[in-house]
Amino acid sequence: SVSLNKVTLFFYDIYNFISVFKLNSIIMDNIVSYFSAVPVEHRTIFLVGGFTFLFMLETGMPLFNFKYQKKKHTFINLFYTLSSVIINLLGASLILFAADYNALHQAGILNIFDMPLWIEVIFGLLILDLIGAWFVHWMEHKVKWMWKFHVIHHTDRYVDVTTGLRHHPGESIFRLLFTSIAVFVSGASFGIVMLYQTISGFFAHLTHTNVKEIEKLDPIISKIFVTPNFHKIHHHYVLPHTDRNYGNIFSIWDHLFKTSIKVNNMEELNYGIDTHMDKKETEDIKTMLMIPFQEYRPPVGAKFGKD
Repeated sequence: SVSLNKVTLFFYDIYNFISVFKLNSIIMDNIVSYFSAVPVEHRTIFLVGGFTFLFMLETGMPLFNFKYQKKKHTFINLFYTLSSVIINLLGASLILFAADYNALHQAGILNIFDMPLWIEVIFGLLILDLIGAWFVHWMEHKVKWMWKFHVIHHTDRYVDVTTGLRHHPGESIFRLLFTSIAVFVSGASFGIVMLYQTISGFFAHLTHTNVKEIEKLDPIISKIFVTPNFHKIHHHYVLPHTDRNYGNIFSIWDHLFKTSIKVNNMEELNYGIDTHMDKKETEDIKTMLMIPFQEYRPPVGAKFGKD
């Protein structure tokens, strides 16, 4: 009788365990199906709503009390955000082609193995984030001509939620190309790709938000995900901080590849980049657009040398 009860409880526990995964699969299937045909207006609501929430959050709980013209700063960064949006819309067909190719030819890593949908989504997000965000970002810091485009992002002296998509149009093209490559390599479906793009867009703003975090939680969360504190270290104006903490969604890549760094006091950070600290350059859209075509300026501890 006792043994029978134990066996019954054992199988009951197994049933509950499997039921959870079935539920997860059903939920995940609904999520992926939704994002495979997500209306533009819905995605706009997600991103604009998230941006607005973070904008309000940093206004009420700022890490730094910046003395700057917030409207002017916002206008400059929204100009670059708009240029990124336009380039991504124009290049969306490339990403769609990659996803359709994967579906038609069963190409990419995810199509090699038979796995539950929820595992496929997790691995899909990881691969897309590794190649489409972390790797291209790392490349932009290691290849001189790519860095000259990326430096625009680092010239912001007042990092806040609007800094997230402060990218030179040339850099936006790099990121679009690497995202497309990530789709080909991963074998991700269009639904997973659109889910990734939505999460990635939110994290781009979240990780730049000028908000004071809960100190005890950040070290725990930042072991897996990129937090505002984790990423803001990357915006300190001098090396080695500038060449650390490249992550977008997942911080695990920086921990894995030994590119993470910590600071004891966030308030000691000084944003910007030491080669472009003149506000006449960093607060003028036309001047910033021309920076990639100017002579390279080596920072202290430059990795490229003077040529």
